[in-house]
Amino acid sequence: MTDSSALAIDLHCGSCLEWTRQAAAESIHLSFLDPPFNQGKDYRQHDDQLDDGVYWQWMTDVLKATWDATAPGGWVYFMQREKNTEFVLRALREAGWSFRNLVIWQKMTSAVPCSNKFGLSYQVIASAVKGKSPRLFHRLRIPQPMRANYKHPPSPGGVYVTDVWNDIRELTSGYFAGDEALRTEGGDRFHKQQAPLALLARIILSSSKPGDVVFDPFAGTGTTLIAAALLGRQALGVEIDPQNAECIQQRAANPREADLAAMAKIHDNYVLTEDFASLWGGCQPGLFAETMPKAS
Repeated sequence: MTDSSALAIDLHCGSCLEWTRQAAAESIHLSFLDPPFNQGKDYRQHDDQLDDGVYWQWMTDVLKATWDATAPGGWVYFMQREKNTEFVLRALREAGWSFRNLVIWQKMTSAVPCSNKFGLSYQVIASAVKGKSPRLFHRLRIPQPMRANYKHPPSPGGVYVTDVWNDIRELTSGYFAGDEALRTEGGDRFHKQQAPLALLARIILSSSKPGDVVFDPFAGTGTTLIAAALLGRQALGVEIDPQNAECIQQRAANPREADLAAMAKIHDNYVLTEDFASLWGGCQPGLFAETMPKAS
């Protein structure tokens, strides 16, 4: 890729809470929060073993600061472990958000076995809006797979996306992580919790329009920002770890073939959606010239 292909992102390195509290009021249209889960993981710039009360007050404060910076009717999507659902919904409510959906993201390649309860195979993503109703929402259509218990072939018109997402593969640490997973020069995963572009693209396509500001206060490896930029939105993020921030900047400056290939597949998955061409946004057409067909 040449320098002219670089993606435009607005990334800030520092505390997400401090930065978001200073953000312009009503300047954000969609936010995605995938914070550390307080599981005791070894982060370079974060204590992942906070007292539960301290942790959830932090989450509530970040959600409140994000609410202040969000335009009326704007969306937030908050991803967490399934066991924290109660706290997720409470934090959203206390921060002023109006609950819309509890999305179940069912994993495709792995599950956590448990000895005294059912094994764990999903994460929750709670969606909410600022105010009584959203400023917009796009009902996405995807192809309907032919399942073993079907008697007749699925409708060629596809089906609407529901609140159970079992068609998006997580980037596991093994074979299925594929080329999309960022790696070090030694071949190790740069960040084992990297989110797939397909997950963020679904959120961005459903809850924003081209030109909107998409915000990620826990930017990580920058998947939200890359997806937003490639979909013609304004990408805004905060990341506390300088190494992660440098990775994001490099990922935006030199778009990877793996990211473009993933977006090409995403494009194909939603072409059944009404008025899809304008929803996709005509973003960065030069980057997609070889990998992506035109919207029908």
